[in-house]
Amino acid sequence: MANELETKKKNNTSASEASKAPLKKEALGWMEWLRGWFYLVYEMLFQRILASHLHNPMPLPPINDLTCVVTGSTSGIGREIARQLAEAGAHVVMAVRSTNRAQELIRKWQEDWSGKGLPLNIEVMELDLLSLDSVAQFAEAWNARMAPLHVLINNAGIFSIGEPQKFSKDGYEEHMQVNHLAPAMLSILLLPSLIRGSPSRIVNVNSTMHYVGFVDPEDMNVVSGKRKYTSVVGYGGSKLAQIMFSSVLHKRLPAETGISVVCNTPGIVLTNVARDLPQYLQVGYRLIPYFIFNPEEGSRSTLFAATDPQISEYCEMLKADDWPVCAYISHDCRPTNASEEAHNVETSYKVWEKTLELVGLPSDAVERLIEGEEIKCRYGNSQE
Repeated sequence: MANELETKKKNNTSASEASKAPLKKEALGWMEWLRGWFYLVYEMLFQRILASHLHNPMPLPPINDLTCVVTGSTSGIGREIARQLAEAGAHVVMAVRSTNRAQELIRKWQEDWSGKGLPLNIEVMELDLLSLDSVAQFAEAWNARMAPLHVLINNAGIFSIGEPQKFSKDGYEEHMQVNHLAPAMLSILLLPSLIRGSPSRIVNVNSTMHYVGFVDPEDMNVVSGKRKYTSVVGYGGSKLAQIMFSSVLHKRLPAETGISVVCNTPGIVLTNVARDLPQYLQVGYRLIPYFIFNPEEGSRSTLFAATDPQISEYCEMLKADDWPVCAYISHDCRPTNASEEAHNVETSYKVWEKTLELVGLPSDAVERLIEGEEIKCRYGNSQE
């Protein structure tokens, strides 16, 4: 009888402990969701007022010695970023899927710049973020130059509004791959060149949409059925995953590497995203030009994050204070807070581990690359 009572007591204790264990979060709470949409509406209505102190175009400091890789630089804010960096004297590498289109842009820019100074120092390299093989091959080709890289701007992104769920040939949901997995992979693989260019920066063009995003590290493709997929779910989740991954990378890079990791939001910008909207929404989008930034205005926070001399100090301050999130720059070029969910450290580390697994990189890739070792990647020419 005593043994039975002891067994029952243990079972009751186990049941009590299980009931006290925190349940796995499967979605944003309704308050978080409402707060996220409030931030979005607030940004759209007041972004122009909040950013009224900024010049347009953004004045840049001397950057003649900088080499900058800009993904998705044939349209929208990416095109403005590449052009303005080049006109300020930087060596710009347009990392794009359509190399012919990029070459046409360069010819036009050179003609427009003729007589204003030295020819623009721009080149084109092919990069398709819907192919992780392409990402690995780009990084391998750049690292083979043994040249320094001072700024990596992960600008390219997609938001397929209203479209059904699509998957890349690598098997990943397209928003998650283009907006998070591929840029994360590129950032890790280019660490040797970023170390050579130290002090250097990784700038991730993010979105206020991350405030309504949620990431389940075990269901990053949103296929489990726990959540209904929509383009907003796909896009918001991918942008939140980008911040979470960036925050862990920010912590894992020792100060001695001199690499700063920054996320920024360009604001609500009239770009190719609007082109993908239904016709009736496009009309409404263009009826409120006062509230919406044009690409030149939308490029300012990214250019600020990439070139302002105080960014590095700010990143080091956050690291010293053990702040849970990497630097996040608002559309008005001021530091701001990422979403409450972005501060979830436990989920951030799970996103970090799952991301490295999905892109075929070892869990200790950062540490090994910092030590100068070579790593094997599941994709590209060096795949096992």
